Amino acid sequence: MAAAPVNLDSFDWDAYEHDLGVYNDSKENIEAKYDQTLSKVQVGEVVEGTVIGLNKREVVVNIGYKSEGIIPIGEFRYNPELAVGEKVEVYVESAEDKKGQLLLSHKKARQLRSWDRVNEALEKDEVIKGYIKCRTKGGMIVDVFGIEAFLPGSQIDVKPIRDYDIYVDKTMEFKVVKINQEFRNVVVSHKALIEAELEAQKKEIMSKLEKGQILEGTVKNITSYGVFIDLGGVDGLIHITDLSWGRVNHPEEIVHLDEKLNVVILDFDDAKKRIALGLKQLSPHPWDALDTELKVGDKVKGKVVVMADYGAFIEIAPGVEGLIHVSEMSWSQHLRSAQEFMKVGDEVEAVILTLDREERKMSLGIKQLTPDPWADIEKKYAVGSRHTAKVRNFTNFGVFVEIEEGIDGLIHISDLSWTKKIKHPAEFTQIGAEIEVVVLEIDKDNRRLSLGHKQLEDNPWNAFEAQFAVDSIHRGTVSELTEKGAIISLGDNVEGFAGSRQLVKEDGTTAKEGETLDFKVLEFSKATKRILLSHTRIFEEVKKQEAQAEKNERRKADDAAKESVKKINASVEKTTLGDISSLAELKARMEESAAEAKPKKEAEKAE
Repeated sequence: MAAAPVNLDSFDWDAYEHDLGVYNDSKENIEAKYDQTLSKVQVGEVVEGTVIGLNKREVVVNIGYKSEGIIPIGEFRYNPELAVGEKVEVYVESAEDKKGQLLLSHKKARQLRSWDRVNEALEKDEVIKGYIKCRTKGGMIVDVFGIEAFLPGSQIDVKPIRDYDIYVDKTMEFKVVKINQEFRNVVVSHKALIEAELEAQKKEIMSKLEKGQILEGTVKNITSYGVFIDLGGVDGLIHITDLSWGRVNHPEEIVHLDEKLNVVILDFDDAKKRIALGLKQLSPHPWDALDTELKVGDKVKGKVVVMADYGAFIEIAPGVEGLIHVSEMSWSQHLRSAQEFMKVGDEVEAVILTLDREERKMSLGIKQLTPDPWADIEKKYAVGSRHTAKVRNFTNFGVFVEIEEGIDGLIHISDLSWTKKIKHPAEFTQIGAEIEVVVLEIDKDNRRLSLGHKQLEDNPWNAFEAQFAVDSIHRGTVSELTEKGAIISLGDNVEGFAGSRQLVKEDGTTAKEGETLDFKVLEFSKATKRILLSHTRIFEEVKKQEAQAEKNERRKADDAAKESVKKINASVEKTTLGDISSLAELKARMEESAAEAKPKKEAEKAE
């Protein structure tokens, strides 16, 4: 309704200036009526206000009170699209400050109602807005209704994120996906908003896929095992083996992030939404372009692209490789690693050993570039010839040596020394040492030589037979004690053996290691190269000899006494008083002789 026109000519301006009661109501009544038109503001209350002004520093909000409230714009960072006329919730901190200004807070208003709002958003699956404050381990911190929520890195987008910093200070839409009521933790997701849309796109794309179909895609992610390609809403994988016909160490050698490529569909699983893609299949196979004149026995050149303990792969043309097995790298029979012969990147020449174009396989060799050392083995290393070899390996039964590259032989442990008892070859020589050998036998088929070392000298046992005759005595040193006896060193690398009983000395003790004594030869065998010795026998036989000598003396005395008795008996009939006197003297001498012999007999019995 339009206001009634006022007649300014009849208006009493003088009364108005002096407040002479122009209005019918008193001033107090007028103020009371004015106050009734304002909203009732309670401190600590959350009310809704309207944005009536904003600048770079402040936002002016009207809540229907007699003065407007000023709020720092920082409290609205989560909403960069804030505009005049927008409704916002505010918390009344004070009706008036010292300047008579209404004090409001949008941040506190959000915080008071934030937990209820977050729970409501989860329950209703609502889309809410949040402000990304900063990065943190594994994701981002998002301001949602004044609550700091966690946004996992995997929930930012459907594609991998390479730079998290570009999202800081941005306002985005989210869905609340998880709330921990006990610890008041909130997890949000932006990915969830776009997954539904992408799922529909995937179904449409998957329904149109066919094997052999060529599509354009963008490199989305590169891993050590392959490349993920974005086909416009659905991802496919190019395995590293399908990137190139040639050898690929890492996919980054072939493609780059965000690069657009044409790929061919090799296979797909509609249920699992998996798509296998190929890049190399768009170009002809290099084996198809291989020289048709190439054959077994031809020499080729190439580059080492892969090394393994068992061999090396040589690329003779892009995408065409051959294997040089380690056994084809050298004529030597030693177990060796391929890394001893070459390394990745080396340019090598080789001979084709096998060639299978259908299977696309090729085997190569480099030892075939040099003559086989076993071809003329009988001439170069004839039986009986002498050579210098290098010790390569030990076994319990002998020493493996190498005369030259590819020519190996075995020295049996029994052919190392004529005289020394060797339990293990390590006692005689060492790996890497040089040793003189004689060729004993040639096994050309198995590429083995039977060699000897002791045959460099004449068999000394022919001379030992006379030197170490049975019962001869020699000076020897106990060089080693064993369970059954001891090894006795007789000098000049000659050793004998003495049993435990043969080591007992005259004083009853046993000979110790390193002790030098006299030893008697008990047994000598040239066939088995065995000398049995005894120290104990030496003093035992001396005792026996002494005992025998005493026994002989006693026997002579007894014989003499018996002879005297016989003579007495023979002349008894002619006895006279003078003869009786003589017999008494003879009897006295015999008794004295018997008394002297008795202690000796008792001593012999005691022994």
